[in-house]
Amino acid sequence: MSGPKPRILVVDDEPSLVAVLQPVLEAADYEVRVATDGAGAIAAIERGDSDVVLLDLGLPDLDGKAVIARVRPRSDVPIIVVSARHQEAEKIAALDEGADDYVNKPFEIGELMARVRAALRRRSTARRRPGRFEAGELAIDFAARRVTLMGETIKLSPKEYALLTALAESAGQVVTHKRLLAAGWGDGAADTQYLRVYMGLLRQKLEEDPAEPRLILTEPGVGYRLEVDRPGR
Repeated sequence: MSGPKPRILVVDDEPSLVAVLQPVLEAADYEVRVATDGAGAIAAIERGDSDVVLLDLGLPDLDGKAVIARVRPRSDVPIIVVSARHQEAEKIAALDEGADDYVNKPFEIGELMARVRAALRRRSTARRRPGRFEAGELAIDFAARRVTLMGETIKLSPKEYALLTALAESAGQVVTHKRLLAAGWGDGAADTQYLRVYMGLLRQKLEEDPAEPRLILTEPGVGYRLEVDRPGR
C-alpha cells in the first residue's frame, strides 16, 4: 500500500483472539491498535485516528452496542461488529445503533479481511465524492435529488427516493427495516409490508431482472443492502 497505513482499532478482551488477529492485520500492512474494554474503545474512537473499528459486543465494562451509541453522534468511523452473539435480535440492535457490518465468531480470516477492505473503500469513496453516489450504472446526485441509470434519468416517488438514499448512504452495508421505515415514514405507523412493496417498486425501476435482484439485496429478517461491488449488467 502507498501512503500512510490504514489504522485498525481492535476492541476485544480475548487475548487469544487478539494474538491471532493482530499479526494477520499487520502482515496485510495495517497499523493495529487494541482496546480491551468499552471505555478504552470510546476514548480511542473519539481521538479520531482510526480508519476501521473491529468491535466485540461482550466487553467487561460496557456492552458493545452501548459503545456504538456513545460514539456515533461524534464519529462516522466504520464499525464492524465481530461477535459470538449469533441471535438475529443482537445483530439488528447493533446495526440500528450504527454498526456498519456484523461478522459472527468464529470467522474466516479471509472474510473478515474482505469486510475490512470494503469498509475502507466505502470510507475513501465517501470522502472523494461528497454529494454524489455511484455504483456501476447507477448514480445519485444528492444535491439535485436526481437518480440516473445508464445515463437515463429515473423518476422516483419521494418515498422511493428516501429509501434509495438511505441505502446509498450506507452502501454495501445492511440497513435494517427499522432504519428504512424511519427514512420513508418517519415516526408513522408503517410496517415492513409497506417496505416490501416499495422495495419491489424500486427493483422494478432499477434492476435488470427484478425477480433476481443484483443491486438491492434482501438480508432475510434484518433489512436490505445496496450492492456496490456487483458485476456489470
